[in-house]
Amino acid sequence: MNIAELEKIARALVAPGKGILAADESSGTIQKRFEKIGVQSTADSRRDYREFLFRTPAMREFISGVILYDETIRQTAKDGTPLVKIIEASGAIPGIKVDAGTKPLPACPGEVVTEGLDGLASRLADYHKLGARFAKWRAVIDIGPGIPSYDCLHANAHALARYAALCQAANIVPIVEPEVLMDGDHDIDRCYAVTEWMLKETYQELYYAKVALEGTILKPNMVISGVKAARQASVQDVAKLTLKCLKECVPPAVPGIAFLSGGQSDEAATAHLDAMSKMGPLPWTLTFSYGRALQAAPQKAWSGKPDNVAAGQRAFAHRARMNGLAALGKWSPSLEKEAA
Repeated sequence: MNIAELEKIARALVAPGKGILAADESSGTIQKRFEKIGVQSTADSRRDYREFLFRTPAMREFISGVILYDETIRQTAKDGTPLVKIIEASGAIPGIKVDAGTKPLPACPGEVVTEGLDGLASRLADYHKLGARFAKWRAVIDIGPGIPSYDCLHANAHALARYAALCQAANIVPIVEPEVLMDGDHDIDRCYAVTEWMLKETYQELYYAKVALEGTILKPNMVISGVKAARQASVQDVAKLTLKCLKECVPPAVPGIAFLSGGQSDEAATAHLDAMSKMGPLPWTLTFSYGRALQAAPQKAWSGKPDNVAAGQRAFAHRARMNGLAALGKWSPSLEKEAA
């Protein structure tokens, strides 16, 4: 394990004004998204879609890294160029999703644990050869009547820590993603309490696993109202409570925090990031690691038609630029009108 190299990669992933594109949807997830735009999900259509994203000129200015799915990291573009090489040519760092999804947690109704540790060391070695220099593992914590339980938080935090230690042993930077879902009708204070609990449990487990925090990135949820809550917290409240929670839980040794969007609208995810970035100085760099909030607009503009690739790239460039500005605290709602 080369801590200096891991820290160098981690800091590059949170470079000022840049963020991470999460293009690691499973085949099942991207099929659902393609169905919404009338596109048949095949290996070629998935490749074509991701290729035009990675070839968008705005990648160089606003995207620091790309999280890939197992299929994608092995694919080549139409001209035979590996997609990994196209990402590298844009100046971004290739990454890989390595968890195997969630399964019901025994004796904990309504709760899940993320699997994928079996054989992970050998898979990480393979991914490193394919060009991956960072990885992602997502834990999923739901809020509901009587949940989450300590068993759920502990099981998921322990798995995140074991994953992170294996990544660093393979000279791969781990993105640690403990996501408290925004589904449900809970208020922002309940989200705060559960997020704080999960983050503290996660960093305790990372300590026990001897993970070097300088060579990690945190990918958390924002502290936010549940989507079904009667009262939705304001942008300023989300920003203030999220930063308060992070300051209490995340050691300053962590180079950066790359937020997930978690089902927020495109503009809401951008507005929340911008509000937090305006509240500095902070002990770590803030940025984004968005999937749907970066891709929904370009998917709709493209709709599977080759003639629409340029329109899809313009839509992607706009969202990438908006979030890049938000990471610097330089976004404003008026800039959204510049969308193509």
